[in-house]
Amino acid sequence: MARTLLSQFVLLSNDSPRLHAPITGRKSVARLPVRGRAGFLCLCSSSVPQANADGSETSTSTRKKRVVSGVQPTGSVHLGNYLGAIKNWITLQDTYETLFFIVDLHAITLQYDARQLSEATRSTAALYLACGVDTTKASVFVQSHVREHVELMWLLSSTTPIGWLNRMIQFKEKSLKAGDENVGVALLTYPVLMASDILLYQADFVPVGEDQKQHLELTRELADRVNYLYGGKKWKKLGGRGGALFKVPEALIPPAGARVMSLTDGLSKMSKSAPSDQSRINLLDTKDVIANKIKRCKTDSLPGLEFGNPDRPECHNLLSIYQLVSGKSKEEVASECQNMNWGTFKPILTDALVDHLQPIQERYSEITSDSGHLDKILAEGASRATAIAETTLKNVYQAMGFLKR
Repeated sequence: MARTLLSQFVLLSNDSPRLHAPITGRKSVARLPVRGRAGFLCLCSSSVPQANADGSETSTSTRKKRVVSGVQPTGSVHLGNYLGAIKNWITLQDTYETLFFIVDLHAITLQYDARQLSEATRSTAALYLACGVDTTKASVFVQSHVREHVELMWLLSSTTPIGWLNRMIQFKEKSLKAGDENVGVALLTYPVLMASDILLYQADFVPVGEDQKQHLELTRELADRVNYLYGGKKWKKLGGRGGALFKVPEALIPPAGARVMSLTDGLSKMSKSAPSDQSRINLLDTKDVIANKIKRCKTDSLPGLEFGNPDRPECHNLLSIYQLVSGKSKEEVASECQNMNWGTFKPILTDALVDHLQPIQERYSEITSDSGHLDKILAEGASRATAIAETTLKNVYQAMGFLKR
């Protein structure tokens, strides 16, 4: 689905990210989601102490809050992935305990080229680092290198009602587009894997965009459901510590700019799966390629340039991109460009994009020239992630009644 793991987001200021409509005042008693009027769910959950790798608990007041996010290694990482997710990781890693991973297991839900998967995974990891992810602050790893992701997914699948998956919008859209013969079961069940990716690490917050809210709500519902069915006194009677098995994560949404749109359609999100490469700026595009794409991108014939006009989605999108890569405020860009025509603005936007991406491209070349160093970084990241994941999975197995290994 050319999707990021609930991570199409970006901050336009240095302020801390705000929470999206968090469910506050949670009580210490978890219960099943209750369906109310108009099909909405009332979600209640309990807090969960953070477990260390050895099974002991750490007070939530003495540790950093944890954020998890990831990007698929399908296709080239593009400007939307970068501005919508990766760029903000640089801010998050200074404030939170962060785990950023390449979600290669999600990359196989639709037809893909097996020969390119490992190469694309390494390239995506290198771009993480080239964009500024600091491995002294964040754990960077490959999803499939932590086997607990798949194991937890299977356990969660046993408690996920099929109706919850059937209502997922992206499954309906992707299956209709691909056709029944090209759609595997994984396209229906990948939201359970996505929930596993989040719950496995007892994440406090998950960066999400407008198009991914539904997936986070499913994750929250599953956390509540498992906590109710297997946590609390039921778990304690089986020798566990009791309480909630999963922390119920909250959404982390930026004040603005969560979506970067296509260069060929200002109403569609910039996407790896779009058939035309003209629709996106890839992080590794050369100066000439960028100039050609901006020159040919869709615009309009109205005078001046402005933000926020619903009749000019392409204008709003291109100004937003310029704002983000130039580092200027929205007010500064609006003032600078209000009397410009497209012939004047496009070269300015091109130069800003090239200047912004050049250091990333240079750093990417340095990283990929030493494959051994990159492998070491990914192995260390997977080791740190596994230490957390093992504890969560062990507790879930115990609470669900499995014989101890």
